[in-house]
Amino acid sequence: MGLVGILLGLALLMWLAYRGVSVLLVAPIAALIAAVFSGEPLLAHWTQTFMSGGARFVAQWFPMFMLGGLFGKLMGDTGSISSIARYLTNRLGTSRTMLAVVIASAIVTYGGVSVFVAFFVLVPMAHQMFRAANIPRRLLPATVGLGAFTFTMSVMPGTPSVNNAIPMPYFGTTTFAAPGLSIIASAIIFVFGMWWLRRAEAAARKAGEGYGGETETAPVVSEIVREQAAPAGDFDPAELPHGKQADSDPPFAVAVLPLVVVIATNFLMSLVVFPRLDFSFLSEDQWGGTTIGSVSGVWSVIVALTAANLTVLLCNLRRLPTLRESLDAGANSAALPMLMIASLVGFGAVVAALPAFATVRDALFGIGGGPLVSLAVSMNVLAGLTGTASGGMAIVLNAFGDDFLRLASEYHLDRELMHRITTMSAGTLDALPHNGTVLLLLQISGLTHRESYLDMVMTVIVSCIIALVAVLILGSIFGSF
Repeated sequence: MGLVGILLGLALLMWLAYRGVSVLLVAPIAALIAAVFSGEPLLAHWTQTFMSGGARFVAQWFPMFMLGGLFGKLMGDTGSISSIARYLTNRLGTSRTMLAVVIASAIVTYGGVSVFVAFFVLVPMAHQMFRAANIPRRLLPATVGLGAFTFTMSVMPGTPSVNNAIPMPYFGTTTFAAPGLSIIASAIIFVFGMWWLRRAEAAARKAGEGYGGETETAPVVSEIVREQAAPAGDFDPAELPHGKQADSDPPFAVAVLPLVVVIATNFLMSLVVFPRLDFSFLSEDQWGGTTIGSVSGVWSVIVALTAANLTVLLCNLRRLPTLRESLDAGANSAALPMLMIASLVGFGAVVAALPAFATVRDALFGIGGGPLVSLAVSMNVLAGLTGTASGGMAIVLNAFGDDFLRLASEYHLDRELMHRITTMSAGTLDALPHNGTVLLLLQISGLTHRESYLDMVMTVIVSCIIALVAVLILGSIFGSF
């Protein structure tokens, strides 16, 4: 009966979340249902297991969520994102509209801007570009998605996204884990995705299909989509209208400088500065008895985002007419996504504490192919079921992190390889139709699953699966590099 309860709780969580019911409400209910079927004490699991699991997530990741929210909001309100997009459009021209949109989306998200902020700025501009080039607008979500939430979200070395950061404390790695494999995988995703988009554009032109009508240029997000999107990202869409965008965009060099600061500072902190300093004091109980290897990755991203926020402010202070409102909105944008993901982690903590979970553990580690395959399968399944890469990843690592570390030692697997397999696996099936990022992008674009989702499957799911298989093969043969 315990296993039935786990499956029933997970099914309820999926169904109600997809219907737009807040995960803050659904996750504890689903966890308590699982506990009831196992005959476990309900109040103890709610206050001691569920809340403790969620609280650990908040304590660990609040600085990154808040700084990331601030950075995305400031980059949007200063006009930096639109400046980068316009520069690339002018350079590449109408004939390479899709390439310009993909590169613009990739640059801003690789530099640490939330995908949700990027959507609100880039999608209206992309509509104008697609209309001018007479490219079917149904291809727009697949184009933006390829640049915004595939290789820059969980594959490229150094990307400061939450998805790339979550494995760091578990494996003692940094965001630059397995750089060679990461670059190869990113190239596979980009090349396959661009091949598909060009093929789709050519087929549309041959069939006489053009842009296909008008669409809204001022996107509005419904409350239901907001609830669906929040646990899949790191920015509350409701905060986007708050504050005021600059009347004029900054020059391209000024716009792109904060993104360069993020990557450069993250690199220096991760690989140069922190490894050379003495952090032996962290072993004391006062600091949680930890090591620098467990926190250096997180600290590096925190320092990088702090430096980038200061850079945006110093370079664009006069372009922010409502600075306080922009700062408030950026900080507030972190609260809902963080608490929703923490609720999912709490649900996972309760499930992992139930006696029936041993059956799930045995089934997972009984999969043939070794720990890399088990890791890839578990991440894909949980990310797909929950509709969120970060939530699925946190659930799996909280439940099985120690087991995967033990297996990595037994099989002599590099922890950087484990890190990269983790992030890539969580970033594949998380883009199923119920994923909040997919729903938000479609609504902002004024399109439907029927119109655009097939092309999205090819650019944001199939491309990532191909890259994941390649990394699994290369990593199994050559190890991490």
